[in-house]
Amino acid sequence: MAGGMSAYKQPHSVLVVIHTLAGEVLLLERARHPGFWQSVTGSREGNEPPAVTAHREVLEETGIDSRLYRLTDWRIENHYTIHPAWRHRYAPGVDCNTERVFGLCLPERVAVRIAPEEHRAWLWLARDEAAERCFSWSNRDAIRLLGVAHEWT
Repeated sequence: MAGGMSAYKQPHSVLVVIHTLAGEVLLLERARHPGFWQSVTGSREGNEPPAVTAHREVLEETGIDSRLYRLTDWRIENHYTIHPAWRHRYAPGVDCNTERVFGLCLPERVAVRIAPEEHRAWLWLARDEAAERCFSWSNRDAIRLLGVAHEWT
């Protein structure tokens, strides 16, 4: 890649749970892995802070400009083994990722424009149904925190 950038993804990512005030959660279905539903996720580029990664990934994956709404750092970091289906994207020997969790609260559903190379479908679901549909435990756990009184809500 140009500018000395590594061709590998960094093992530092964000998870952004996009939800409405009514408790609906936006999920995206991975293009190359039908049936794998998730919230917005993405790896850090360069030395960008996690909030910058979150804003960039939300815009890239959904077309939603998160700067117009309330993006909140939940101050949760998950550490997990990278799913084997995606391990080839990381440098040899890298098998663990650190994920920072954010929430994006919208007043109501908004139009979504998915990135077809990444996702094949999107839908809004009630919190519990969205949590059950996620393939990732960290995504499921984050969605289940919605509606629970926390400092960030």
